[in-house]
Amino acid sequence: MIFRQLFDSVSGTYSYLMASRAGGEALILDPVLEKVDRYCQLLRELDLKLVKAIDTHLHADHVTGLGELRDRTHCVTIMGEQSMADVVAMRVSEGDKVTIEGITLDVMYTPGHTDDSYSYLMGDRVFTGDTLLIRGTGRTDFQNGSARAQYDSIFNRLLKLPDETIVFPAHDYKGDTVSTIGEEKRFNPRLQARSVDEYVELMGNLKLPNPKMMDVAVPANMHVGLHQDDLAKQGLALTAREGIDSLGRPDILLVDLREASERAKHGMLPGALHAPYPSIGESLKPGGMLREVAAATGRRIVFFCAFGERSAMAVAAAKEAGLAKSAHIAGGIDAWKKAGGPVLTG
Repeated sequence: MIFRQLFDSVSGTYSYLMASRAGGEALILDPVLEKVDRYCQLLRELDLKLVKAIDTHLHADHVTGLGELRDRTHCVTIMGEQSMADVVAMRVSEGDKVTIEGITLDVMYTPGHTDDSYSYLMGDRVFTGDTLLIRGTGRTDFQNGSARAQYDSIFNRLLKLPDETIVFPAHDYKGDTVSTIGEEKRFNPRLQARSVDEYVELMGNLKLPNPKMMDVAVPANMHVGLHQDDLAKQGLALTAREGIDSLGRPDILLVDLREASERAKHGMLPGALHAPYPSIGESLKPGGMLREVAAATGRRIVFFCAFGERSAMAVAAAKEAGLAKSAHIAGGIDAWKKAGGPVLTG
């Protein structure tokens, strides 16, 4: 396995790059905008294809690298379903799994630092974001934070993991890089609180200044979505209503880019072909499934996904592959449902 812990000294942020093998798929957790050049260099050096980029929560102390990495690598951006970010390609919730080739992260909803804070469990290690830090815990006094919710997330979720579970946080300001659940139980001063009320009182008396970057980072991180307006101006986007009206038309081929787990959870559209986004390049090559179907039938490919991010990138890929008529459903199945479109479940 390839595993890299990367550090941004300005914000004290740890980012994590991982892959199951050289030459394979990779994902990154909590990327920092100013470090994107470094990440891309490392991806080239290790011959990795970045397919997913995750933020554990909406950060207040640095601008996320999600949008820049998406624009450079066409990766799928991921945050929790509570996030105030305008658009990410995929939203996850408690019990979901984030998968790439050879790696699975179990999604744990661990609010408290913010109301959109998540941790990600991968075998012997857990990525705790700002919920649990090394010898500390994330502050709970802004972004809908709650010391009471954080107590529950830590004591009733994270500390229930085996003591030997390795803890990788999103930040550290003292030079520590890694810990374990057992270590934090024994030596983290904030975890010595004997009750939830004692913990709430402790967190309420920290009197910390706001992060220096907060007024810049939070608004920037709320607007990382891919601008889909250009496709509409080019006539390459259908509104959800137009998509619904096109159902059953013999000249339209609906293509679902979501993963199987998303389809099972959120439903499918009638008559849609399933072609998961990570393999879109292969599908559009000469001999690829989508290219051959489009050529054989003359139908116009209309991509859709969860919120329109992956489908917008797929339209660009299709144009590059010579399928200039391809379009997408703006806003994805989220917009489709809001417009009252039919969805197949089960």
